[in-house]
Amino acid sequence: MHAITNSGWVEVITGCMFSGKTEEMLRRLRRAEIAGQEVAAFSPAIDDRYGEESLGSHAGSTWRATVVENTVAGVRSIPEHLNGEQVVAIDEANFFPGELVDVCEELAADGRRVVVSGTDQTFRGEPYHPVPELVAVAEYVEKLQAICTQCGEPATRNQRLVDGEPAHYDDPTVVVGAEEAYEARCRNCHEVRRDAPVDAATRER
Repeated sequence: MHAITNSGWVEVITGCMFSGKTEEMLRRLRRAEIAGQEVAAFSPAIDDRYGEESLGSHAGSTWRATVVENTVAGVRSIPEHLNGEQVVAIDEANFFPGELVDVCEELAADGRRVVVSGTDQTFRGEPYHPVPELVAVAEYVEKLQAICTQCGEPATRNQRLVDGEPAHYDDPTVVVGAEEAYEARCRNCHEVRRDAPVDAATRER
């Protein structure tokens, strides 16, 4: 992966949901541990799917992680949690503010290997910041693909469904009273509604 030097670096693992980003991160962390390197992992407080103090993959793998608030202060606190670890892993980077880029740069400048994972697109198919900025400054980038749930082709986009239908472009992050789900889809099967939005209070059930 990297020549043995005294410098640090940043690795970004990205792609759509269900593409195996966190599983790939965990694979790298396991290899680092086997090599005798100490690892510190971090996950955002907003993501509690795998427990409050662990990051996990859809395949069921987990790793103990320190949970930090997905705020500027939370991101800035990451270096304070370190105790000499050579490898720093940050999962779900898309949930953190832009200050994460500066923190990753500072950690790499301090000689650490920084492994970051996160989806690079919103459900609208637009850049999901700050992942694109991390891609720009990283030494290594790997973009993974999932399988489209509609046609079986390689998937690169996140399909948001609200009450079983493609989400509207103007839908808020959470649609109150609605059932929400996500799928991986290819470019051709990805849908974002742009018709007149339906008020959440009158949305049909």
